[in-house]
Amino acid sequence: MDFEGRTVIVTGGTGGLGVAVVGALIASGATCHVPYLAEAAAQAFPHRHHKQVTLYPTIDLTNEDAVSLFYQQVSNLWASIHLAGGFAPGRIAAAGKSVLAGQLDVNLMTCYLCCRSALMAMAANSTGGRVVNVAARPALEWRTGAGMAAYAASKAAVAALTVAMAEEVAKDNVLVNAVAPSILDTPANRKAMPKADHAAWPKVEDVAQTILFLASPANKVTRGAVVPVYGRV
Repeated sequence: MDFEGRTVIVTGGTGGLGVAVVGALIASGATCHVPYLAEAAAQAFPHRHHKQVTLYPTIDLTNEDAVSLFYQQVSNLWASIHLAGGFAPGRIAAAGKSVLAGQLDVNLMTCYLCCRSALMAMAANSTGGRVVNVAARPALEWRTGAGMAAYAASKAAVAALTVAMAEEVAKDNVLVNAVAPSILDTPANRKAMPKADHAAWPKVEDVAQTILFLASPANKVTRGAVVPVYGRV
């Protein structure tokens, strides 16, 4: 998975999975462009001073104009990896319209806008490229979305978007895929679920390797896949 000389955008790159993905990309020779919204996350980002990383502050990925302008600043885009998102638990009786709208915004809208801008950038390059999104286990196994229906619906929409878009742009040599994690082994998830079997959760470094393959030039045929990365859960 050689990314030498290739430019990659990673949204959500300052998060738990993002740190692992950006680290693996750097090690593979990629130049990474990472937008962020929260300054505290950027300050804690371990790759912030790496010569192959450029950070872009206060980019609201739900804002179409902001997303478009950001992508226009990045030249020769090869891959766009969309990790940005959010989780809102809650039984449907307690989760009204605002919860659903929020989940659609942070999970589906950010993904849609970034996919759209990425595809336009890749079309301008005429060299093809790769797009990788992040769905979730409830996007594939709907019953596991009990107690988090708004989240499950938004991630199922990401999965549908991925497959539809993959079919649409395959002729342009752009391969679009997604991964669908179960509960990732991150400090935040361990804190939220201290009694869980953390050893069974998929490790972010391992999920990052799956993402890197899908985003790499080594991936020549896989498209329209929503790849389960469940670990042993």
